[in-house]
Amino acid sequence: MKAIAIDAYGSADRLALRDLPDPPVGPDTVLVRVRAAGVNPVDWRIREGHLAGAIPGHFPLVPGWDAAGVVAAVGPAVTGFSVGDEVIGYVRRDHIQHGTYAELVPAPERCLADKPVRASWAAAGGLPLAGLTAYQALRATRTGAGDTVLVHGAAGGVGHLAVQLARALGADRVIGTAGEANHDFVRALGAEPVRHGVGLAERVRAVAPDGVDVALDLFGGEALHVSAALLSRPGRLVSVADPEHVTRLGGSYLFVTPSTPDLAVLAGLVDAGRLTVHVERTFPLAQAAAAQRLVQAGHVRGKVVLEI
Repeated sequence: MKAIAIDAYGSADRLALRDLPDPPVGPDTVLVRVRAAGVNPVDWRIREGHLAGAIPGHFPLVPGWDAAGVVAAVGPAVTGFSVGDEVIGYVRRDHIQHGTYAELVPAPERCLADKPVRASWAAAGGLPLAGLTAYQALRATRTGAGDTVLVHGAAGGVGHLAVQLARALGADRVIGTAGEANHDFVRALGAEPVRHGVGLAERVRAVAPDGVDVALDLFGGEALHVSAALLSRPGRLVSVADPEHVTRLGGSYLFVTPSTPDLAVLAGLVDAGRLTVHVERTFPLAQAAAAQRLVQAGHVRGKVVLEI
């Protein structure tokens, strides 16, 4: 198969299109012929070796945890999928080797769900990791009717889905931080945009004098501390970026987990017209390095996706 792989940690220049053996299909594994793979910030962090101390990597290492594609084969213990099914997946295991930047990826059954019918391949490929992150974070804070929710980075991959999901879960108001160039985009998603940076707390208080009920932090640092100060009651704060400080502030840290039921919820919301994945740009597989550089530079609106 064709795949993007690295033989050592380092810069994006190490990403190379290669011919690799087709991956193995275990007893509870689904072999997916990938049509699209989302590019996420964790991908370049893996490439640079930042996760090496937490999740073992094996070379040649194919990056990527997001996939949308067609089932090519199933292991003998698989019961939920058949050859020819169109699926989406957050394909994360306890080690990193057979990623989704490839024509074929072996996915544990628990990582997959049916592809939303209304989504393009690119949109479906960009949904799993970011969508699960947003959904599981909002669920951890018990977001629901009557809540005012603060979402940082509301125009980004996770943020733009979190805005929509907060509304789908019943939140009365969503306030989204973003640069001024993205305010119209954030407003169209259903949030009230506020500019991030120095003075954020005062700007949020100007539109929500009583503070917010829920805060979703995607960056850590000052944004996390501002979020804690804005909560009307402590505790309903979740961070996907700063495990140490969020717990000290009374909130919780989220590391997104694969979940077929959660992916099915997201797919259902897409098909119901209540959740849209904005794909900022697509790249062919051979240009994975350029795609990662774009994501690593930041300020991407929505998702960047590889088409395979």
